[in-house]
Amino acid sequence: MVFEEIKASRQSFARRGRLYTFHGIVETPVFMPVGTQATVKSLTPEDLISCGAQIILGNTYHLYLRPGHRLIESLGGLHSFMGWSGPILTDSGGFQVFSLSPLRKIREEGAIFRSHIDGSLHELTPELAIEVQESLGADIMMCLDTCIPYPSSFQDTQKATDLTERWAKRCLDARKRDELLLFAIAQGGMYPELRRHSIQGLLKMGFDGYALGGLSVGEPKELLLKIIEDSRPLIPSRFPVYVMGVGTPEDIVECVYRGIDMFDCVMPTRNARNGMLFTSFGRIVIKNARFARDEGPIDPNCNCYVCNRFSRAYLRHLFIAKELLAYRLNTYHNLYYYLNLMKDIRNAIERDEFEVFRKNFYMKREGT
Repeated sequence: MVFEEIKASRQSFARRGRLYTFHGIVETPVFMPVGTQATVKSLTPEDLISCGAQIILGNTYHLYLRPGHRLIESLGGLHSFMGWSGPILTDSGGFQVFSLSPLRKIREEGAIFRSHIDGSLHELTPELAIEVQESLGADIMMCLDTCIPYPSSFQDTQKATDLTERWAKRCLDARKRDELLLFAIAQGGMYPELRRHSIQGLLKMGFDGYALGGLSVGEPKELLLKIIEDSRPLIPSRFPVYVMGVGTPEDIVECVYRGIDMFDCVMPTRNARNGMLFTSFGRIVIKNARFARDEGPIDPNCNCYVCNRFSRAYLRHLFIAKELLAYRLNTYHNLYYYLNLMKDIRNAIERDEFEVFRKNFYMKREGT
């Protein structure tokens, strides 16, 4: 068994589940902190555990280029290399090829690109994407897909979606380690009929889980949610469903409401380094002058190490002074907030009170 649905909400598509991986069980819905280059920036594995992290995300593109998947494999794999004993999901690298490479060319064989590090020329094929992820020892591997910008024409979207399906089949054929799960990525842009076609084609191949890719790429929020509403019911309940790159706390609550199980986003860690902190009542920017003498915690409702020990005034001082501790403490708090949000969501679904939770979540943000 890969995935078990434990409890389904009676008022929505929200559900409580359990995902079984080689390195442990993941309780869902789950948020995965992003550890692109074998590290969640500024935090240790012990920090991640104390924040409540169950599973983290690494990146095929970055680890392939530096330090190299063969080197990591020779050192015992990614878990041993970074000192993390829990599950790891690695994305395929397709998005990074699309977003970081100054020169790229997509063809049937794969994606040709130049490294953003030294300009060297590479070709990422579906077979290589699987080879790299198996060398890393990722508990959950992602198929290589083609990224579709927003907006895109129907013709261009159809062409890219069909290529993603052919690449998915090649990823499946290249897989050698059956103990590592393999998820396919459904594309289709903002066209419901192409989304349906993509999902139906991938379901026939028989993957361990399915992701909805090509979202949160600049489309209006209403459109993102509409695509999820149309796409999610097409995937049988026995599979875990992952929306890639989403997102804000509000995005997560709305996607869980629509039946999504897994999330990742750089927002909590990147925003932490920029001084934006998440709270139960919304966001605050810690560098603002109004916090210079504020003796209170970031969030009075938060029980994390940072909120229990440090004042907003001190955190503002660290950030303004560009002290390294600012990045660690801000990141710790933001990830704790996200992971505790997921814990509260899971508990609410178990009690069949997710609708009440959702209502209260927004009421706190409105100050009512």
